[in-house]
Amino acid sequence: MRAATKEAAPAAAPRRWRPRISLGKLFTWAVLVWLFVPIAGMIAFSFNDISGRQNVSWQGFTLKWYGQAFAYPDLNQALINTLVVGVSTMVISGITGSLLGLAMGRYRFRGQQISNLVMFAAISAPEVVIGAALLSLFLTINMTTGLLTVIIAHVMFTVSFVAITVRARVMTMDPRIEEAARDLGADSWTTFRLVTFPMLFPAIMAGGLLSFALSVDDFIITTFVSGELSTFPLWIWGSTRIGIPPQVNVMGTLIFVVGVVLTVINVVLARRRS
Repeated sequence: MRAATKEAAPAAAPRRWRPRISLGKLFTWAVLVWLFVPIAGMIAFSFNDISGRQNVSWQGFTLKWYGQAFAYPDLNQALINTLVVGVSTMVISGITGSLLGLAMGRYRFRGQQISNLVMFAAISAPEVVIGAALLSLFLTINMTTGLLTVIIAHVMFTVSFVAITVRARVMTMDPRIEEAARDLGADSWTTFRLVTFPMLFPAIMAGGLLSFALSVDDFIITTFVSGELSTFPLWIWGSTRIGIPPQVNVMGTLIFVVGVVLTVINVVLARRRS
């Protein structure tokens, strides 16, 4: 009987060869490499020992450009203007977008669908259209273009990103946690300050950092509404005719490093809170 049972048992199917790395992971790494290659080139050419104004070919390694990072007063002022606009945009969009995301994720009100439409339209609309529309608005109300108009324009197209980020976090929150705080005697403000806000803080920080990055990087909308104000992207565009100095790569590298540090800090704080 045992011999017959062994003979009747089906033979084990041969194992199929499977690649160790899936196509999804391979595609993800390929996209990441494609995105970071320009950044790596910028960082590398910030150490390029050039002799003229053209920084397009590798001529040697040097650290002297970091010691001369602020050799161009116009570039320094453009960078200061960019940081002022970026920080102002981050603060205003962070507060406004967080309140908007909290309301849209928690409550149901009349006109909510229209609010969603307007919010996503601000994200999907071409920047040329937004810039032209804002310039027409400022000219219609006789508002002089400059620092204030740039901040208003940047807040207008970045507040939607903050609102969407915060709303996604609100919709995943467990309302029983806030109900437990109220059952223990906490009022509405105490519940928001000690329970709701700490849970929303990672999303608020992520939205704020995203708005800051979009503001620093923006070129098209800023071109329409800047007037005589010069920002970092506008200065780079103007200097392409005569050659971009290596200080641009140095400042770009420093901005990138600061952004990475802020992102890491946000991730660490989020993990500690979780």
